[in-house]
Amino acid sequence: MTDRSPFNPVFSARGSRLLSLSLSALLLSACAIGPDYQRPQVAEPAQYKQAEGWRQANPSDSLARGAWWELYGDQQLNGLIEKLNSANQTVAQSEAQYRQAQALVRSARGSFFPSVDLSAGKTRSSQGTGSSSSSLSSSSSGIRDTYNTQLGVSWEADVWGKLRRGLEANEASAEASAADLAAMRLSQQSELVQNYLQLRVIDQQKRLLEATVENYQRSLKMTENQYRAGVSGKDAVAQAQTQLKGTQADLIDLIWQRAQFENAIAVLTGQPPAGFSLAETRDIPVLPQVPLSLPSQLLERRPDIASAERSVIAANANIGVAKAAYYPDLSLSLSGGYSSSTYADWISLPNRFWSVGPKLAMTLFDGGQRSAEVDRSEALYDQTVAKYRQTVLDGFREVENYLVQLKVLEDEAVVRQQALDAARESLRLTLNQYKAGLIAYLDVVVIQASALNNERSVLTLQQSRLIASVQLIAALGGGWDGQMQPSEKK
Repeated sequence: MTDRSPFNPVFSARGSRLLSLSLSALLLSACAIGPDYQRPQVAEPAQYKQAEGWRQANPSDSLARGAWWELYGDQQLNGLIEKLNSANQTVAQSEAQYRQAQALVRSARGSFFPSVDLSAGKTRSSQGTGSSSSSLSSSSSGIRDTYNTQLGVSWEADVWGKLRRGLEANEASAEASAADLAAMRLSQQSELVQNYLQLRVIDQQKRLLEATVENYQRSLKMTENQYRAGVSGKDAVAQAQTQLKGTQADLIDLIWQRAQFENAIAVLTGQPPAGFSLAETRDIPVLPQVPLSLPSQLLERRPDIASAERSVIAANANIGVAKAAYYPDLSLSLSGGYSSSTYADWISLPNRFWSVGPKLAMTLFDGGQRSAEVDRSEALYDQTVAKYRQTVLDGFREVENYLVQLKVLEDEAVVRQQALDAARESLRLTLNQYKAGLIAYLDVVVIQASALNNERSVLTLQQSRLIASVQLIAALGGGWDGQMQPSEKK
């Protein structure tokens, strides 16, 4: 009698060839159910409306890829960004989500390979004498030990492309997660740079108010001397004191404003505010020229747009997964092992057993569940398409807004500087007239207040221009190169 077990070499060779031919035929005839992905059409302008007259800057070759904050030329800012990239906890959350998405991709790839299971065990059983099988043997009513070991192999043939569509969806979701990570990192970097620039402007305002307080103290002393000499009245002294104390109060108010930005920077760099401080500097980073990309490049450079498109790809692939549920699943299984009632001859040829064969399974009736799942997947696809198009429109809107804001602020800066120059000259002339006794101190107070307001307005405008430049860089993608692999932590 021919031994047809899978452990027989002749049978195994024939079975392997038959199995290989069957699998090859299945793979060659396999097709992926569901629509193939095509990027949704979006309204893409040829150029930005507010870009007319924009001075195009050439990116510096010395800048690291994506290191857009280096445009501001501040070494301390560069160091803070490095700490953010390695220690920011919000970015760490997104990075962990990306690793989860990568794990799902590896799991989906694993479904293409056979699964191998090994089991070994011992069972102890007993059957009473009243059982219907008690007449088989006198030992059937006693206690019996059974030793069993089994090796099983199973494999699902991806005939209809369900597994491939699932892998496609998981890969797209992982790429969307990588883009989300880049978007979160860019958002945190932008927030830190804005906080840092505002803090430096506050430092400049603090120096301005300190110098103003010193001038007002000299004016108060001069007014008191004139009052004692009978040249001016007590009202001039009161006006000088009021002006001095009001400016000192404004100076104190800057302390908590600066502390807020300093604490925010500490948290963004992953440090407790109590152990973090930034020393004052005398310089404000200069306003950089921002390299302006084309509208078409925005679709690849903005990570949130890239993430939205990858979500569309995933939703499109999930339609195929849902439609594949209408078709039968084909799986192949092979198992074999040894079973014996005694441990001594457990692993021996007479105790072997095996089974091999294909299995075809499909659902005949499910009350419309598969149809509902297909409808849900198609609706989800439409939702992601609309979200993608809206994200693109929002991206174009943000760029246009910051372009026009920077242009308007640039024009305003020219006028503000002219007003400041006039206020400084008016103050110089007024002080000379007051010292000569030609005008009252009230006239000096009015001009001093006007000059100080113009000084602070110029600084506030400079802050607004710096913040708008950061926001424009972020709206343009922040130097992100579109790579779906996150950079290594430093």
